[in-house]
Amino acid sequence: MILPTRICRARFAAADRAVLATTGSDLRPHLVPVTFTLTDDVVVVAVDHKPKTTRNLRRLRNLTENPKATLLVDHYSPDWTHLWWIRADCTAAVVPTHPTDGLAAKYPQYAETSPAGPFIVAHVDHWTGWSAS
Repeated sequence: MILPTRICRARFAAADRAVLATTGSDLRPHLVPVTFTLTDDVVVVAVDHKPKTTRNLRRLRNLTENPKATLLVDHYSPDWTHLWWIRADCTAAVVPTHPTDGLAAKYPQYAETSPAGPFIVAHVDHWTGWSAS
């Protein structure tokens, strides 16, 4: 069953993580799990303190080349009557700084070590959602 936008927003906001999909000028899809906050139709994703080999991340380079992105959250269950997914098609930008209060409220790890950035600010252009029941 197709879900209305208000249900899409609510389920998306309640999710612990999303998968961010980007493509650069090479048009190769790049997917990575991310933590995020949602306020109205704006998703904020931080580049945080978790170990990374570089801060020059492909997701950031891709968004500089192509600002279109998609975020996906889903719920899987062996009981397929409980399956659902929400997709947020976005236009995103990479910004050097952003308030982190929302991230710290959602993720206790960010209250201990605030993300230094950069940040992805994604404006949702379209919500799509589906649920088995």
